[in-house]
Amino acid sequence: MKKPVWYKTDVGLNARMAITLGAMFLLYAAFVFFLYTVLRGGLALIIIIAVGVLIFQLFTSDKVAIWSMGAQEVSEQQAPKLHAMVERLAQQTNLPKPKIAIARNGAPNAFATGRDQNHAVICVTTSLLNRLDDSQLEAVLAHEMTHILNKDMQVMTLIMFIPMLAGMLLQFLSRMFLWGAMFGGYGGGFGGGRGRGRDNNGGSALAVLLLVLVGSAIVSAVSFLLTRAFSRYREYAADRGSALITGAPQNLESALMSISGQQVGKIPDSDLRSADAVSAFCFVPVSNFRNHDDLSEMFSTHPSLQHRIQRLQQIQLQMEQAPRIHD
Repeated sequence: MKKPVWYKTDVGLNARMAITLGAMFLLYAAFVFFLYTVLRGGLALIIIIAVGVLIFQLFTSDKVAIWSMGAQEVSEQQAPKLHAMVERLAQQTNLPKPKIAIARNGAPNAFATGRDQNHAVICVTTSLLNRLDDSQLEAVLAHEMTHILNKDMQVMTLIMFIPMLAGMLLQFLSRMFLWGAMFGGYGGGFGGGRGRGRDNNGGSALAVLLLVLVGSAIVSAVSFLLTRAFSRYREYAADRGSALITGAPQNLESALMSISGQQVGKIPDSDLRSADAVSAFCFVPVSNFRNHDDLSEMFSTHPSLQHRIQRLQQIQLQMEQAPRIHD
């Protein structure tokens, strides 16, 4: 799908997508090689299962995300204004019109999901619809359309799968060692058997398990930071896209300010739990969205409210000092 002529590709986002995917691939290739070396083979079945899960996740990510939010797809008759707004934005961005879903959720939020631009879904919560005026809502929808335009939601799906793969491997290996210890597969347990030979076997099994645990912890920590860094930048890129599409960065800034007034301390715990699974895909994080320091922001899926607003204000200043990008 050809991008609109007025939309300038975010080179920084494309570079980060390539770097993050490449880094994740190398990281987990090294991890699999490490496991293969330590365990002396036996990973073929897990890899086959993991690839199957990845394919399943790519093709069902939209359904899983909508289900986790308790959302339902709505027709034009059920939400005519929302459909009309998304239709206009789709025409502006030269994209197929996404499906639309609404979640009866106490948290004002929105997200885009789907395996490609032809199978995209935009979901909004009833709280968001009730909280924002038309110009603010259009800015948020343009933000989500930018995620579809940039294809970064597919990258997020892929890189979020890789930590899940590490968890699957770790869980499988832990159970394997546990059953081996209980039923004597590793010399009668971790040092619990009789005789030097059995003790050595148990000690070796324990050492292998510890190596796997340490390796998994390191890989999980690195992938966590890579995922968070990419997630934050894609939000900046989508904010920029919304400003370009609407020509009014102040509308998205206003929406962020409006949402931040409700986001903390007024959301039921049940809503937080249901939305936590898709928090990285949401317009704002499902929990804390107050300003925070740079250290805490490193561990967040989203930039702070302060930093997002500062960038929008810079974009607005640039647009005021130059001819409109649309012209």
